[in-house]
Amino acid sequence: MHPMINVAVRAAREAGKIINRASLDLDLLRVTQKSARDFVTEVDRASEQAIIEILLKAFPQHGILGEETGTAHGRADSDHQWIIDPLDGTTNFIHGMPVYAVSIALAHHGVVQHGVVYDPSRDELFTASRGGGAFLNNRRLRVSKRTRLDEALIGTGFPFRKGDDLDTYLEMFKMVAERCVGLRRPGAAAIDLAYVAAGRYDGFFEIGLKPWDVAAGSLLVTEAGGLVGNFTGESDFLHREELVTGSPRIYAQLVALLKHYAKADRDAPETSVKRQAVVATQAVDATDDEASF
Repeated sequence: MHPMINVAVRAAREAGKIINRASLDLDLLRVTQKSARDFVTEVDRASEQAIIEILLKAFPQHGILGEETGTAHGRADSDHQWIIDPLDGTTNFIHGMPVYAVSIALAHHGVVQHGVVYDPSRDELFTASRGGGAFLNNRRLRVSKRTRLDEALIGTGFPFRKGDDLDTYLEMFKMVAERCVGLRRPGAAAIDLAYVAAGRYDGFFEIGLKPWDVAAGSLLVTEAGGLVGNFTGESDFLHREELVTGSPRIYAQLVALLKHYAKADRDAPETSVKRQAVVATQAVDATDDEASF
């Protein structure tokens, strides 16, 4: 593995030790509410601090973007930036549901070059380097070979923060749910993306995601042969707060369904009825395209 990946793996495993120890007695856990239905624990903070210490000891000139500490650490003017989610799936964690992960990515000039997603409850280590492939515990990963949306298992994430547009999301949910085998919502985007890379999901979509949620996982997908973009199929998803991904043909069919829900359209003063009419027409086209694969 690349030396930078080796350091990231060491940091992820150290964070995983902190998480696993805390999971043994959740009754002692101190939980703070960042906003409605958005939590942070002492474990999130301790994990992020451990990751930052390991990364900056190895690369003191690099920058840091962490979910809990922002850009308070490292060099803000560095061309290299580590993007960290110390515990993706905090709500799952505090309820004892073992679906959460550590996510660490390194971006150079804004382009993700290395990524690690570590699931400490299953000891599953997902790694990727740009141009070097994606791996699960040293086994090469490839995305699913399925080509038809009506045979696909799709992952998603429900809006949960105050102010999220749940009604619009429910339109999207219905649109996709009616055309695939099933939708799943485990509650940790880093895990979802790793599962797309591993072929466990055929595709995934979500709104409201932050860079630390998707940076590492998106590289896993592309290095496993999949595609990642925003709802219009463009590559500027990292800061767009919307993401769709999947094996190439599933991705294309999801984009055809979701493009009218792109952020610019969601923010525009367009009525739901008008949008549904547009999407219904597009859905027919997507079904026709699916039948041709």
